[in-house]
Amino acid sequence: MRGMRPITEAHVTEPGFAVVEVAAADEQTAFAVQELLATQWAIAPADRTTHEPGEPGVRLRCHLDLRQQATPA
Repeated sequence: MRGMRPITEAHVTEPGFAVVEVAAADEQTAFAVQELLATQWAIAPADRTTHEPGEPGVRLRCHLDLRQQATPA
């Protein structure tokens, strides 16, 4: 699987925007962390994880807008 692309200025254009990269042993754990973040803030969630050959576990990258609280489902 191809690795994650670099974080660019477009990802963090304003105060309150954040890129969060989660490293976890498995997909289930990575998505659980993403769900936990989504309970607090507006989030652009990742729909998949990546795995770098030769590195342990998986990675997931999501984008947060800390200026907005999560909306109840």
